[in-house]
Amino acid sequence: MTLSHSNEKLRRTFVREEAYIILRDWIIQGKLEPGQQLRDKELAEQLGVSRTPIREALLRLEDEGFVQTKPNRSTTVSPIDFHDTFHLYSIAWSLERLALEQAFEQINSQHLQMMVEINQKLKSALEEGDKLKALEADNEFHSMYIELSGNKELKRILLGVKQKLRRLELYYFDKATDVHLSCDEHTQMIEALEQKNLPLALNAVELNWKHGFSRIQGYTAQVKQDK
Repeated sequence: MTLSHSNEKLRRTFVREEAYIILRDWIIQGKLEPGQQLRDKELAEQLGVSRTPIREALLRLEDEGFVQTKPNRSTTVSPIDFHDTFHLYSIAWSLERLALEQAFEQINSQHLQMMVEINQKLKSALEEGDKLKALEADNEFHSMYIELSGNKELKRILLGVKQKLRRLELYYFDKATDVHLSCDEHTQMIEALEQKNLPLALNAVELNWKHGFSRIQGYTAQVKQDK
């Protein structure tokens, strides 16, 4: 009896988590667009689940800033707010500097070769205009030293920040200019690590994130000018 109850509880946990992951990814990838109204009944029917895990997922997504609910009004996908962008980027480069500093002594020639290969994957994806593949490769590149830092809490915090940045970067991917320069910035990082020059490597990480922010900032400034 206890075992049966435990299995049922476990199944409900999986359904709740899966509903959350699917809805979060739909928002990040733009399948659910900014401002789009979210009806728990319709989403439940789409996913083939009850309304309870959908409601729980929407509450969790609201806490994370992906959706918003106004009093006595419906739940909608949160707008993409450029004003919050700088804060997210500054957190990302600060924490990645820390991750690289903690990973520095662990990085060897094999890791560097892997980073070179991943960077080549990123370059190919950018040339093909495959934004999902490009962002996956970019994340894989940065994950090399984040994983090597051995700092699980740092990794957890960065994951949350990067989920929000992923949505932003997918949205701006086709609009921002010079995204290919990210590959050159990665190369500078690799070269600094090959030279065992930690200050230069840390600076390269920060500049990579700052330039990414500047590319998006350049697009938004142009839009305001055109208006």
